[in-house]
Amino acid sequence: MTEITDISRQIWEMKYRRTGAGGAQPEESIEASWRRIAAALAAPEVDPQYWSAQFFDALVGFKFLPAGRILAGAGTERDVTLFNCFVMGAIPDDMNGIFESLKEAALTMQQGGGIGYDFSTLRPEGAAVKGVGADASGPLSFMDVWDAMCRTIMSAGARRGAMMGTMRCDHPDIEAFIDAKRDPEKLRMFNLSVLVTDAFMAAMKADEDWALRFNETVYRTLPARALWDRIMRATYETAEPGVIFIDRINAANNLYYCEDIAATNPCGEQPLPPYGACLLGSINLAQFVTDAFTPQANMDLRRLEAVVPVTVRMLDNAIDVSRFPLTAQKEEALAKRRIGLGVTGLADALAMCGSRYGSAQAVHLTRDWMRCLRRSAYMASTKLADEKGAFPLYDEAAYLKGETIRDLEPDVRDAIAEKGIRNALLTSIAPTGTTSLLANNVSSGIEPIFAHQYQRTYLKPDGTKDVTTVRDFAYQAFRDQFGEDATPPDTLVEVEALLPADHLAIQAAAQAFIDSSISKTINLPKDISFEAFQDVYRDAYEAGCKGCTTYRPNSVTGAVLSVEPANVNADADQVVYMTQPLDRPDVIEGRTYKITWPDSDHAIYITVNDVVQDGRRRPFEVFINSKNMEHYAWTVALTRMISAVFRRGGDVAFVVEKLKAVFDPRGGHWMGGKYVPSLLAAIGTQIERHMIDIGFLANKPHASPVAETQDQALIPQQCPRCGSADLRHVEGCDVCGSCGFSKCA
Repeated sequence: MTEITDISRQIWEMKYRRTGAGGAQPEESIEASWRRIAAALAAPEVDPQYWSAQFFDALVGFKFLPAGRILAGAGTERDVTLFNCFVMGAIPDDMNGIFESLKEAALTMQQGGGIGYDFSTLRPEGAAVKGVGADASGPLSFMDVWDAMCRTIMSAGARRGAMMGTMRCDHPDIEAFIDAKRDPEKLRMFNLSVLVTDAFMAAMKADEDWALRFNETVYRTLPARALWDRIMRATYETAEPGVIFIDRINAANNLYYCEDIAATNPCGEQPLPPYGACLLGSINLAQFVTDAFTPQANMDLRRLEAVVPVTVRMLDNAIDVSRFPLTAQKEEALAKRRIGLGVTGLADALAMCGSRYGSAQAVHLTRDWMRCLRRSAYMASTKLADEKGAFPLYDEAAYLKGETIRDLEPDVRDAIAEKGIRNALLTSIAPTGTTSLLANNVSSGIEPIFAHQYQRTYLKPDGTKDVTTVRDFAYQAFRDQFGEDATPPDTLVEVEALLPADHLAIQAAAQAFIDSSISKTINLPKDISFEAFQDVYRDAYEAGCKGCTTYRPNSVTGAVLSVEPANVNADADQVVYMTQPLDRPDVIEGRTYKITWPDSDHAIYITVNDVVQDGRRRPFEVFINSKNMEHYAWTVALTRMISAVFRRGGDVAFVVEKLKAVFDPRGGHWMGGKYVPSLLAAIGTQIERHMIDIGFLANKPHASPVAETQDQALIPQQCPRCGSADLRHVEGCDVCGSCGFSKCA
């Protein structure tokens, strides 16, 4: 039996354990989960029993960590995709096409996939709309529609969806896009990145003017440096947007000859064409270190080389056994057989080998390890091509001319020329927040060690509280080896002690051997000056990175990075999650409200029932009834979802805020002297009034969101699942260090 920490067991039970739904037996151990996954991924093989054993061996001990969709979905017969994220098709610049794209996005997110979209294809605000005598509302208005959709759809495993929105640096609405998230209520379900071209970087460096255009029509010009400064100011003050160096991505793409890329998945590690998908998995480098914390410490490259071909085969098979939300996504995946094999535990491995993150020695080791991974992966894919055939769109002459392929070792290029290659692209470094926690809290991806340890308080099924000390994997290994009183070496550096240059040095070192891209966030202290910050993106471009994101605590998003002291009071109100909903009493009190919506022939009746918990009355369930059958399906779905949220306990006030933010593209109505943007917003307003009436919410004048946020500046952001103040911005994604919630998982 594999020894796992309390945090690992909690993550396994909460996210990845098959619990017996559909008549299946619950998995009794994590080994049972590994056997399920191994068997599912071995199914396409001629000898599945042999390969199932090989796959199981790679999973044992957390040597290989398939992405969360594979861990949770493989072999379960659930109607979910094993692909983490998708880039959707190009959005047509017409109303029918826009809402067809919205429908595709909803269907994809319903099966558990995050999505990326390029909104540069939509005409700018104020542009003429021929045939209707109106002006366009612009791409940001439609991004609001996507944002509202995402807030209402729960991904597989009760995880909210995640989205990436991109816009070209020459789009006429780029300034509004850059500043969009200065409003703390706007586009919260999106990560935003500007598509930065080589031409723009040249214009910025030369202090030239820059034209903003759409369909070859120049709307206006402005100094390129002014636009760049606007990006940097917004990023410094709100942590967004990131930048994607789109020309570099397309030039280095192995499939340059048959696709064009304009967007990435939500965390940025997979630049993808329309309907492209990312299938992810990470090798845990910390598991391959020998003689840790001694002068003889080293990476066992022979063992690493041996496991890589097995993992490539596993991910390649996952393409064949996965479901796809859309036919176009399946066709795209099968035509190119993209996979994203990466690493996690890099920072722990460096520390265990006596190298400080960001140092020259760490850069050297990172390059050596990543070169080994790339070589082994490409050689494995050529052998798979010899056995099973190359990917269908393989064009030998064009493929071998690719920028990345030309950089491979001569014998690897020769093998490709002789046998072809099974997978068009093979390497990517993805966010591994939750799976890294599963693997005894190994450092995430290529991120530095966040903290040596912190406390995690949670509720057990019987309602009692318990506390778990969560330690970084390498820090725990050091303590196991040298005792609790030993002084940790300087190599066990935490993120707060690092400079931007340390982050970029490691990201650039890894990027040189990654054919896709890297999810990486440069976390910075809140007191860093703008002058020290302003060159981060430019330095990333000069270092050869394909993109960059940063985070510093700010007045809009709060202090996302927070470290709880090791001796935090176990009785503090830091509940992380509940494993079961509140019990329903036999008799329950409530109130029924009547809403008359102008577009409906019949009134809508909203019943909110309450329970008393800890001496406080709180909403427990909602029912919505109407004679109008047009509303039947969505009202049933809505009430079930809201009631499920209410029954989990905690602060559920966010539900009404989400409902009130939904607007109807057909227009809202004036009710009681106020404009209500949709029927859903009207329902949310009524539920909010009920919460105020029963004392669950305070009845106070509504301050502006900006003022409210500024008053609470630098207060740690709460996790939307568990409510703990331990939400961190890691690898381009909000991740909870307490319960493992990930916006992008």
